[in-house]
Amino acid sequence: MSKNKSTIDLTSGCISLGLVKFSLPLMAGNVLQQCYNLTDTLVVGRFIGKNALAAVGSAYILMIFLTSIILGLNMGCGAFLSIKYGAKEDREFAIGNWLSFCGTGLFSILLTLLVYLLLGFTANLLAIPASIHALFNQYLLIIYAGIPATFLYNYFACSLRAIGNSAIPLIFLCLSSVLNIILCIWLVAGLGLGVAGSALATVISQYFAGLCLTIYAWRHFPQLRFKKTAMVYDQAISKSILSLAGLTALQQSIMNLGMGILMVQGRINSFGVNVMAAFSSAFKIDTLAYSPVQDFGNAYFTFVAQNYGAQQADRIKQGNRQASWWILVFCLVISSLVVFCTKPLLALFSSDPEVIQIGIGYLRIEGSFFALIGFLFMFYGYFRAIDKPMISVVLTIFSLGTRVLLAYLLSAIPSIGYIGIWASIPIGWALADLAGLYYLHKKAVKPTD
Repeated sequence: MSKNKSTIDLTSGCISLGLVKFSLPLMAGNVLQQCYNLTDTLVVGRFIGKNALAAVGSAYILMIFLTSIILGLNMGCGAFLSIKYGAKEDREFAIGNWLSFCGTGLFSILLTLLVYLLLGFTANLLAIPASIHALFNQYLLIIYAGIPATFLYNYFACSLRAIGNSAIPLIFLCLSSVLNIILCIWLVAGLGLGVAGSALATVISQYFAGLCLTIYAWRHFPQLRFKKTAMVYDQAISKSILSLAGLTALQQSIMNLGMGILMVQGRINSFGVNVMAAFSSAFKIDTLAYSPVQDFGNAYFTFVAQNYGAQQADRIKQGNRQASWWILVFCLVISSLVVFCTKPLLALFSSDPEVIQIGIGYLRIEGSFFALIGFLFMFYGYFRAIDKPMISVVLTIFSLGTRVLLAYLLSAIPSIGYIGIWASIPIGWALADLAGLYYLHKKAVKPTD
């Protein structure tokens, strides 16, 4: 398979240098993506008020879950493409590219139709307070229209990463983020369109990123073009893609049920608008803070997948050690910054003293344990890359189950309250990490694999 000069071959050269070089655009891209999302919260919180902030925050948690399904499907397809790219199996790569695009594209369209059909039930399902029902539904009505654009961007971003290019998606995401910020301020603060303006700015920016990346990838990367000879149905390839994509989507959606606390969102909402608004702000800061290590885990996934396809087990083993040290360093730095800067960060989103105080408690608990989620991201990527995505699913269910159970148990104790929800998250991470270490030793890639 011919290689584009802008791609990185992770099957040779210095492991640490390759991982860092490949992961930096991913990290920058995710930070931009979070800033993209932060814009809604910041502008809405500052220019409309805490009711709108609570509504947009709750909708944001739901959108993380829906997006994670699409992202998971595309990541699974990217895993298949990475393995075939590393193995230099051109025919399988081309057929897999065609089948992946058709399958995930059709799913995205059906998902969009489904969420619109269920729009009237969503607010009650998430126990959204009656005072913000209208704002919540108004935001979702517009933001759902961006789901197909999310598919386009993530499909070609994952495909480009599969062949060793993590820089191009960053460029279009950067442009889209700037567009989103400008539109959001103009539509909300300038034209006074409220939460509808915030949602509209996001959707327009999503289509800009998705369509532009699609056109660029098609024109400049021949490997990703759909060839007539590859537009066929291959049962073996379809089965492999379905396994990787389906299980990765399941793992990602379950993970975001826990990370977004969607399964306990009703419990959070039961503590009132101040807790909802505080969580909305603090959670976005939290997600932004650990996004670099999440993307390092995604870069490591591509490294392992390419080397797994090339049957370089010793190189994967070396990569495990080097990646672990990088994750530890990243997380210690990020944890220090978050723990010592909680108040000024939260003040960007709200001037309400109670909202800020509640948010400080959340960030100091979460921020002290980022290393735990960092290693968990590494385990997720490793097991997807060696074609064992079910283990990632098991680890995610284990982590989520612990978190949900403890969140309800601890928050029911009057002296602990909503603090119990915050505390349950790092405990779940720690237990899942222990399980990940067990599976790593049990299922490590051997030279004969």
